[in-house]
Amino acid sequence: MGTNNKDKLFEHLRYLKLADMAEIYPQAIQKAQKHDWPYLKFLEYLVDAQVAAKMERATQLRIRQARFPLIKTIDAFDFNFPKKIPKQKILHLFDMDFVKKKRNVIILGPTGCGKSHLATALSYKACQEGIRTLFSTAINIVNILSASLSDQTFMNKLNRFVRPALLTIDELGYLPIDKRGSDLLFQTIDRRYERGSIIITSNRPFKQWDKVFNDLTIASAVIDRLVHHSIVITIEGDSYRMKDK
Repeated sequence: MGTNNKDKLFEHLRYLKLADMAEIYPQAIQKAQKHDWPYLKFLEYLVDAQVAAKMERATQLRIRQARFPLIKTIDAFDFNFPKKIPKQKILHLFDMDFVKKKRNVIILGPTGCGKSHLATALSYKACQEGIRTLFSTAINIVNILSASLSDQTFMNKLNRFVRPALLTIDELGYLPIDKRGSDLLFQTIDRRYERGSIIITSNRPFKQWDKVFNDLTIASAVIDRLVHHSIVITIEGDSYRMKDK
């Protein structure tokens, strides 16, 4: 291929916004000439590079949109520290089948036992698998929805938590929720019922959720919707934060 033709192809790739193909194409020409590639293999090499780069950008966008406070992975989780933890049950969740089936994951255990780490790792894996995800604490959802009631953006804000295929609600029960907050959190969970998956972490067992929601009726309704299609993970043990003290 002559120099002018190479330059023309390069400019056309840039014009078509195939920047990744344009970037790798000089290298592809060298490989093709060295290994005597047929035209189809040369084209396949270019297209594969463009697709891989586009998929990686989409993954990074999903990760940014998920709003993780920190990135956590399952490889960094210490399964040997908790006194009791269903390791295989947890690892099985990373095939993301629960999201496909619109099931929920409820992770219960004392403060500092790794619940948030597992929830973040699951959510991060979901982003990598092409699943739209949003991560938030329970109190943050309540605060956002409460504020939206005064500026008439409630439905818009509620849909922010309803639309993603996976919503992670971290730290349920850590901070008190008033009656209005309980109602708003219930609406979020109710709108997602059988429409999308939820991961919830809580330091309180189900029998104490009436204290979390300050209302036995709402607590019962929330548990009923969550547990109907759910996988419950219970962890026992001390806080990771205290193990070196």
